[in-house]
Amino acid sequence: MIDVMIVDDNKLLRKGLTRMIETDPDLQVAHQASNGQEAVNLLRELEKAKRPLPQVILMDVRMPEMDGIRATAIITKEFPTIRTLILTTYDEDDYAFSGLHAGAYGFLLKDVPTRELHRAVRAVTDGDAVLTPRITAELINRDRAHALLRNDNEQSRQQLGKLTPREYEIAGLISQGLSNQEIARYLTIEVTSVRRYVSRILDKTDLRDRTQIVIAWFQSGATNVPRNGGQEL
Repeated sequence: MIDVMIVDDNKLLRKGLTRMIETDPDLQVAHQASNGQEAVNLLRELEKAKRPLPQVILMDVRMPEMDGIRATAIITKEFPTIRTLILTTYDEDDYAFSGLHAGAYGFLLKDVPTRELHRAVRAVTDGDAVLTPRITAELINRDRAHALLRNDNEQSRQQLGKLTPREYEIAGLISQGLSNQEIARYLTIEVTSVRRYVSRILDKTDLRDRTQIVIAWFQSGATNVPRNGGQEL
């Protein structure tokens, strides 16, 4: 069973999401909160009482007391096992991008279909990022511009240069938005093997998550998925 926490100041939205989530027998809404501060306080109380923490949080952005971006940053630091998905609308991209940099694993539109909601919760539980092609492209474009100012391009090349050819190939496939399952099918290997490779990539590069792998990939100047066992930077 996957425990989900919903954080949103709109009670009706929380109720609707709860109904959608619980149509999947393997998912349940274990906790709810009306703002970021309430969510952080509840998680601290659960940890203190040694009670199970939620595995996934659906986090709204604009809320009173503490917004979702600040809450996501705190939760990422204090509760690294929890995966956060930002709830957003089409006109809130700036907030969503900030959420990704704060540690979110991706984001969902608030009118997400039920099947897609279930898929996203399962995906982040498995360690995948939830990024649409449009959002991935925009995120990359923004970070490329920022990298020119911060001179992060060389750092990214050095980080990816630590990888073996196979690890480098998988980093490239991650940068194209492929899930662990899709990478496994593409390379004809087991999903468990992909997960091990992803863990090694994160360990070697000191990157936090798959979103940072995507950013590092494009900052390094790599633009194509490597084939035939990978390529050197």
